[in-house]
Amino acid sequence: MRKHIAAGVAALSIGAAVTALAGCGTTASEDDGAEAGTTTLTVFAAASLKGSFEDLAEQFEAAHEGVDVQLSFAGSSDLVAQIQQGAPADVFASADTANMDKLVADDLVTDPQDFATNTLEIAVPPGNPAGVETLDDLADPAVKLVLCAPEVPCGAASAKVADAAGLDLTPVSEEQSVTDVLGKVTAGEADAGLVYVTDVAAAGDDVEGIEFTESASAVNTYPIATVADTDHADLAQEFVDLVLSDDGQQTLSGFGFAAP
Repeated sequence: MRKHIAAGVAALSIGAAVTALAGCGTTASEDDGAEAGTTTLTVFAAASLKGSFEDLAEQFEAAHEGVDVQLSFAGSSDLVAQIQQGAPADVFASADTANMDKLVADDLVTDPQDFATNTLEIAVPPGNPAGVETLDDLADPAVKLVLCAPEVPCGAASAKVADAAGLDLTPVSEEQSVTDVLGKVTAGEADAGLVYVTDVAAAGDDVEGIEFTESASAVNTYPIATVADTDHADLAQEFVDLVLSDDGQQTLSGFGFAAP
């Protein structure tokens, strides 16, 4: 029953964004195809949380009859821009504290709490055709490297590990979410990309992961909060509580996330 809102709404005008997200935060009587009496809870979450939050949404719906959790996944910076522009959301989960802090400064979220951590790993296509073995290899001009854009949490983390290693990384493209980086690698459009450990795990046989010691210099902490103007404050807090609970933490651990 859950609907998935397409990422990339930030590129639209606010009027178009609201239209594209129509039905979020409304009752089912205002939502085409939804059952009468259904309450919609809209959760904006970093792209790297897709698998784990899909599971958590199913758990939440199972425990809350008549609740439909709508999930919107994108780069944290894009989601922040959408919320700042008025896009309807009840809960926001960021892949770093810096983007959450922007909403705190604007009084747009309430009491963020850390719920997970994640680290980077090198992703390469199966067979590793470029022969990448270390972080240093990513500085080779012959290696087609893809990174997240600097404003995206995985991009900021990539810059930190490059600085820690004294490397100048020159990607052939910069993407707006970690899943876009992973997509370039799995499609064979890149020799390597810096993504999260959880993304490598989720990709299965579509990529190979290469660990590197410098990743410890850029551990991303994930915070979650209710959106300040939500019409479903109690329900939104219950979703946050699930994420922070032992069951929620076990779900996140199963997808490769570490405790905060």
